[in-house]
Amino acid sequence: MWNYQKNLEYPVNIKNPDPRMAKLIITQYGGPNGELGASLRYLSQRFAMPKSSMRALLTDIGMSCV
Repeated sequence: MWNYQKNLEYPVNIKNPDPRMAKLIITQYGGPNGELGASLRYLSQRFAMPKSSMRALLTDIGMSCV
């Protein structure tokens, strides 16, 4: 049995935007091994889950990557 709670691991407080760092982070989303590809795999695999709690977990993981 497992318990899933949807919480942020670290608080997010953006005081000074950094365009160079933002560009670096955005590059990690693209490509077959990037975060977007992983997110789409989670979202497509949720349809094969037999229990609604497992579907909800994969949905939350997939949506947090986007």
